[in-house]
Amino acid sequence: MLEISDNGRTWLLTGQTSSYAVHLTDADELVHLHWGPRIALADAEALAVRPLPEYWPFESPLDGREEYPVEGGPRFVRPALSVRTDERRGTEWGFERYETEGDELRLRFCDDGLTVTLHYRMREDVVERWVTLDNQGSALELLRADSAAWTLPDREDWRLSQLHGRWGAESRLARAPLTYGEKVIGSRRGHTGHQHLPWVALDTDATEERGEVYGCALGWSGSWRIAVAQLPDARVQITGGAGYDESGLLRLAPGESFTAPVFAGLWSDGGYGGASRAWHAYQRAYVIPNADQDRPVLFNSWEATEFDISEEQQSLLARRAAAIGVELFVVDDGWFGTRTSDRAGLGDWTPNPDRFPSGLKPLAEYVHALGMRFGIWVEPEMVNPDSELYRAHPDWVQHQTGRKRTEFRNQLVLNLARDDVQEYLWEQLDGLLSSAPIDYVKWDFNRCFTDAGWPGEPYPQRLWVDHVRGLYGLLDRLRAAHPGVAFESCSGGGGRIDLGVLSRTDQVWTSDNTDPLDRLAIQHGFSQLHPARAMAAWVTDSPNAMLNNRASSLRFRFVSAMAGVLGVGGDLTRWTEEELAEAREWVTLYKEIRPVVQRGDLYRLRAPRGGLSAVQYALGDETVVFAWLQAQSFGEPVPALRLRALDLTASYECPETGEVHRGAVLVHHGLRTGLRGDLDATVIRLRRI
Repeated sequence: MLEISDNGRTWLLTGQTSSYAVHLTDADELVHLHWGPRIALADAEALAVRPLPEYWPFESPLDGREEYPVEGGPRFVRPALSVRTDERRGTEWGFERYETEGDELRLRFCDDGLTVTLHYRMREDVVERWVTLDNQGSALELLRADSAAWTLPDREDWRLSQLHGRWGAESRLARAPLTYGEKVIGSRRGHTGHQHLPWVALDTDATEERGEVYGCALGWSGSWRIAVAQLPDARVQITGGAGYDESGLLRLAPGESFTAPVFAGLWSDGGYGGASRAWHAYQRAYVIPNADQDRPVLFNSWEATEFDISEEQQSLLARRAAAIGVELFVVDDGWFGTRTSDRAGLGDWTPNPDRFPSGLKPLAEYVHALGMRFGIWVEPEMVNPDSELYRAHPDWVQHQTGRKRTEFRNQLVLNLARDDVQEYLWEQLDGLLSSAPIDYVKWDFNRCFTDAGWPGEPYPQRLWVDHVRGLYGLLDRLRAAHPGVAFESCSGGGGRIDLGVLSRTDQVWTSDNTDPLDRLAIQHGFSQLHPARAMAAWVTDSPNAMLNNRASSLRFRFVSAMAGVLGVGGDLTRWTEEELAEAREWVTLYKEIRPVVQRGDLYRLRAPRGGLSAVQYALGDETVVFAWLQAQSFGEPVPALRLRALDLTASYECPETGEVHRGAVLVHHGLRTGLRGDLDATVIRLRRI
């Protein structure tokens, strides 16, 4: 709901439980009024006329109060907007007008031919904010154009939460006191990055289920930056947007425009868990395509075969996968060009004639005949120097004139900002998806930007933005032409996970680390922002050969992976009949509880910190609990799990055991899991009766 004061200078957006308010002063300064619990328009107007606090000499009365600080004038905070022309730098803007369209508010400001429009939209309790810049004046360079600046209320002892990591160890939660100065996270690698997810949360005294939490998440899949600043007067402001530094985003010629990505904000008084559930509901409703459709159980061939694949071998794996109940069979790397290792073939998206003599169609049809859907792996933004594409178009890669072309994993990055590269990839991928009954594409990105040059382009810096635009445009075009095809975002695991790519893909590959114990911490961090509906997780072989050679039971591996979108990635040709029979039982169970996991509300009952950890999903009358015991020390009994979201007056039955539990007992006294020893796990279903 959007409300506007009679004088047209105070605006209030209200969601289910929260409100957001801004005000234009008599001096045409746009100031922040409120972000938090629901208030009335009269309350916002009362805030607008409150006297300002005293400020010290050498400080600005705007800093920490201004809704969108620009560079120039009486400001000392980090600017959200920085532009320069041949004559000057900075912005001296004036308010022009406000506009509304549906539930969207637009506040327009102008500065000598440059129109800056601040956009606001409330969805549930998530405030979506972004900025558009329209240049009708002389040419200018856009150095920085953050999507939003978020102002927090006056509080003491703020605490900052973030998700950090690296390859194989993504999305790990870190929480620490916020100190004076700036905390900056981001990526200068050309993609979202393994090192940080573009999300922060701040609180003062929140727990998992109680207390105020403010969170912000950016929807951009290229380089990005979020800066959290505690100012000298203790006020806190958060800025964020595309690009990592002020080396330049774009040049805007007369008539050109730029639209910043959405930077979404959320207030919750339900603690970290309440904030997570609100983020999850928002993404299922407004971000992830077809989120009301549950994702199928998949098998992926990579860890079973790596590059050593053939049609006959894939057919054998497909038969094994179908027998345990898999619904989607995915052929990973190695099916195309001369791709017998990571040294060749990237860029040549035609089936290898030795491995697939008649193309992919016979295998795809065979997989369909087994009752499964068929998928493939691609890495369209990359090229091997040893490829037909590179030999024909060496100028299509990012590179600097006269400099060595750096290779990682024996590959280079195609310049997707170029129209001819976009068109080539469209023709290749559209032809591929039209050549066989393909239902699913795993889209990988295994290399960061390094030599991000564009010889011959007057402003090569723009490739950092336009590469991402090219990616989005290509995904949008493919989805429109092939509406039955689902897409997964992968970047060496969790290197490209954000609200931007999630708006164009059906799920994401959470990490290349498939060790079930490591995955608990990764999934715990991932769940702070993103829902299980998007979180792909595999059951692979034991010992885990990817990182640590840890051995674990099939039970532990399945229960770990079933907390997200279940997949299988082991070599099924080496599994025993007993293992295959057990796997079939787990897959059958997952299909029964899948609606609750993928569409239910998540409650983190115990974090994975070395002993017992658990999560609970609740949907309607159904509840599913996943519990894992890393290690039992000194023979001490395993604690009971106090459940959430149950009717205290109702009874709940476990269909496997027939046991009946009272809701009040489960909430106040807990549920015994029966776990013992090391690396034990269980799934418990409860249904209200």
